[in-house]
Amino acid sequence: MIPWLDHHRLQFPPVAQALREPNGLLAAGGDLSPNRVLAAYRQGIFPWFMPGEPILWWSPNPRMVLYPAELHIHRSLAKVIRNRPYRISFDQAFAQVMMACAEPRTGQAGTWISPEMLDAYIALHGAGYAHSVECWMDDELVGGLYGMAIGKMFYGESMFARRADASKIAFVHAVQWLQQQGFGLIDCQMYTDHLARFGAKTIEREQFVSELDALTAHHDLLGPWHYRYESSGGQCS
Repeated sequence: MIPWLDHHRLQFPPVAQALREPNGLLAAGGDLSPNRVLAAYRQGIFPWFMPGEPILWWSPNPRMVLYPAELHIHRSLAKVIRNRPYRISFDQAFAQVMMACAEPRTGQAGTWISPEMLDAYIALHGAGYAHSVECWMDDELVGGLYGMAIGKMFYGESMFARRADASKIAFVHAVQWLQQQGFGLIDCQMYTDHLARFGAKTIEREQFVSELDALTAHHDLLGPWHYRYESSGGQCS
């Protein structure tokens, strides 16, 4: 049995109590208020549940992470980034990015980005903690990602692409900018081959929480974040 969270208290169980199977399931219930979600992220916990389920809270072990300085860009992708016309922006179309991430994908029966999750993260975006990265081609939103930032810690949530490599282009710009701003770690949550090709790796939860504690103690870089890149002219501002 996992603990059921009280609606009036923000306290979570210690992450060491998370189940091994399913990996990382820690608690259920509560709500998605900004204060609760922020408290969860600061402890290495995130919400993930399908429509019709109660809110489920997770802290998997091991944890997939990317150290920004260890970003690996394959030669073929580097060529695309140099030569393809596109524009990158931050925090210009947050709701659109989330809704695009929620669109049905091949081989998936549904999405975990429910209207409840959408409302919660739009509220966090309004508070300056949730951020989007947009990739535009021909003035059309074709790819991007969104996530959370607390202190010098960034938590990636989801990506989407409507054209080849669009989410990868957005991801590379995001990681490079986060490194320039002094962010020390990007949480990727669970292992995927896709992220491993960028240099992400798994670390033990104990190490993750220890690094998290130090990084989230920094001053928050609240949004909206201002970034714009035009590939045709190579201008960044």
